[in-house]
Amino acid sequence: MKNQMIKYTLVLAIILTGFSSCEKSFLELDPKGKLIAKNIGDYDLMLNNDAMTVNADGQILMGDETISIDPYYTSATAREQRLFRWDDVVYNPNEDAREMTDLIKQLYFYNKVITEVPDAVGGTEQQKNKLIGEAKLNRAWIYFMLTNYYGKPYAVSTAGQDLSFPIITAADVTATSFKRATVQEVYDFIISDLENAIQHLPVDAVGRTRGFKAAAEGLLGKVYVFIGRYADGLVQFNNALSHLPSNLSVRLYDYNVTMTTNGPWGYNPATTPLRSLSGPPIISEYEEVLMPKRLLSFYNSTNAFALLTKKAADLYTTSTDQRKKIFTTGPSGSLGPFAGGILRRNSGLNICIGLTMPDIYLLRAECKARTNDVAGAKADLETLRKNRMSASDATVNITDATAMVKYIIEERIREFALQGYRWFDMRRLSVDPIFAGTTYTHSYVKTNGEVTVFTLRPERFVMRFPEKVMNANPGMLNNP
Repeated sequence: MKNQMIKYTLVLAIILTGFSSCEKSFLELDPKGKLIAKNIGDYDLMLNNDAMTVNADGQILMGDETISIDPYYTSATAREQRLFRWDDVVYNPNEDAREMTDLIKQLYFYNKVITEVPDAVGGTEQQKNKLIGEAKLNRAWIYFMLTNYYGKPYAVSTAGQDLSFPIITAADVTATSFKRATVQEVYDFIISDLENAIQHLPVDAVGRTRGFKAAAEGLLGKVYVFIGRYADGLVQFNNALSHLPSNLSVRLYDYNVTMTTNGPWGYNPATTPLRSLSGPPIISEYEEVLMPKRLLSFYNSTNAFALLTKKAADLYTTSTDQRKKIFTTGPSGSLGPFAGGILRRNSGLNICIGLTMPDIYLLRAECKARTNDVAGAKADLETLRKNRMSASDATVNITDATAMVKYIIEERIREFALQGYRWFDMRRLSVDPIFAGTTYTHSYVKTNGEVTVFTLRPERFVMRFPEKVMNANPGMLNNP
């Protein structure tokens, strides 16, 4: 193995570095700064690259289950404070956006595979289509992330006019002019890529870090949820769960087993609060993951800037809910406690921001509830909950469809607290009649107990493009 650092300029005048490869023989830097691959095997090896990790963690700080206190708030970076306050401007004029840089780098990589594989030497048409499908699955995920940062939440009446991210399909480092696509155009693009991927990806996986059919179907189901097509989403979730690969394990972990004292994930009530829980395996070995996109977050371990509100903590109402063991009452290395019943997540650095089995079960339950199959929603909810608590506590006694939807959203907070999922849910729910009129706030508590409340304005359901990007693209419109 030999790492080769490839430096290139891409999209919106951002300088991106750090593309790693495992085989120097098939990735070389020519005088124009392009990646070179020729044979179908070269492109297959390119897809073995570790393109799982991104540094975009802003969504963790923008979820309303988050609270911040001193001294951690005052010692945080300006970027962290601005995200927490939902400020208009997050980045300084010379800064790149962490929500963009890694995703754009990976976009170049997958565009290269998609555009060049048809002319690659060797390989059957089926092999080529599979590699293209895998790259399109990943490109679709990238655009799903980008439109949820920079495009307005999807609304049928305005999606054709609301601006999102530029659609870029060429692996061209010389391009300099970009026009923002509409939210509708971006979602149409995502759906097209996923439909193509589903057509060509196999059921069984080359490896856990490579694309397979169930991952594409599950992601398409999630996309449909975010644009309010719940019946279509349900079809895709059913397909995904029926197409799980047979050559590797993809399943729900039973926290009643993994989170026992001194069990597989290292939980110990005496020592775990003083250090990070060893927790589940790394993302590439984590059996709940269908699409292993990883964020390394110190908010999950030693950094106490982003804490869990008492309101969110109080959602863990059952005494046997093993997910409560993921949290501790004090800062790293101390038993605390924090004042006011707030908690710190202590589950280790890894967050999967790709696609997971819990996400699929909860989204499928939501689709069932929204299409009036309350019994089906109850079954999916209880399937997840039985793997998180005792069977008796896992029971859900709700018969009303709207009440079930609201309960599922609460379950998503319990399952994904401080993982960034809440921000994306807040966006889509902001245009949902069931949740109309909801006000989202953050509280910052000073050492003397004084509380400052920040209220999210509708304009800040989208992030603004950084000044550095806008200066490099003077004809491109920014968000308000």
